[in-house]
Amino acid sequence: MDQIECVVIGAGVVGLAIARALAARRREVIVLEAAEAIGTSTSSRNSEVIHAGLYYPRGSLKATLCVRGREMLYEYCASRNVTHARCGKLLVATAANQIPQLEAIRARGKENGVFDLTRISGSEALALEPALECVAAVYSPQTGIVDSHQLMLALQGDAERDGAVIALKSPVESIDALGSGFTVRTGGGAPIDIRAACVINSAGLYATKLARRIRGLDARHVPPFYLARGNYFSVSGRVPFSRLIYPMPNDAGLGVHLTLDLGGQARFGPDVEWIDAVDYDVDPRRADSFYAQIRTYWPGLPDGALQPAYAGIRPKLSGPGEPAADFMIQGAASHGVRGLVNLFGIESPGLTASLAIAQRVCEMASFD
Repeated sequence: MDQIECVVIGAGVVGLAIARALAARRREVIVLEAAEAIGTSTSSRNSEVIHAGLYYPRGSLKATLCVRGREMLYEYCASRNVTHARCGKLLVATAANQIPQLEAIRARGKENGVFDLTRISGSEALALEPALECVAAVYSPQTGIVDSHQLMLALQGDAERDGAVIALKSPVESIDALGSGFTVRTGGGAPIDIRAACVINSAGLYATKLARRIRGLDARHVPPFYLARGNYFSVSGRVPFSRLIYPMPNDAGLGVHLTLDLGGQARFGPDVEWIDAVDYDVDPRRADSFYAQIRTYWPGLPDGALQPAYAGIRPKLSGPGEPAADFMIQGAASHGVRGLVNLFGIESPGLTASLAIAQRVCEMASFD
């Protein structure tokens, strides 16, 4: 039986960041990834936005790890030549009755330590983005975009440089935590048993399912789980915007917003569908609702301009109509299994917070 200090399950951006952080601390690490490549699920199917930290309740993990992680991420991208841009974002109120909500978000951002938010008028917003229509806005200069695949490759490279091993096509079949340490059994073409002192469950969409298969973990420590698909549409050619544009959030999320990739191409989304199984198909008919939402802040969107782009799926800990749940990073103090850290509900702003999440997990992990 192979023996190693730490097994990290999942090679998305968070799993890779954790592996990098552990390896930098001279821990023996293997990352087990079921897919044939890194970051094929949530990490590569999102807006690639570096969030400032505006929306999350004060003191929540999302707020603290987003704000801390954002600065860590900008510094890391600059040091590792990962393509990114601090392009800024306008959060817009398109009607007078939305202004109190706009002010509440600005106040929450300040509570979270985002102190450079500027309230501007509709005419000032129009001067920045002439194609925009709104009555008021908040400008967030710390919001940006990043090439998520470059970021994951850099994290992988750092982890491997320090001795970590990334094992692709290695789905975890079971984890036994009944004795001291863990026995992790993988499937795939070359199944193996691994003896480990520490297990980090960073399996994203499959973290809850995996946790239910850990012998020795009480099932009451595994939270309910929901899948939410966000659909994205693109526009052919360039749009007349240089910043990200976000409308007021709604009950399902942050609304259909405009983001830009690093080549200047626009994408709109996500809307939210609650689904029962992982399915990345985008129904072209959903564009009908996108037009109405986008035209509240960009009335010049041409007819027929939208085309299906891609879908992403978020692992949610709260269901339809429920308040948004916080990240759950669960160690032995919560569930009583020494050496086990479960990460549940790591959705947005998980990419922004990834380096800070990794730091926190390293502090929680034990290897005795």
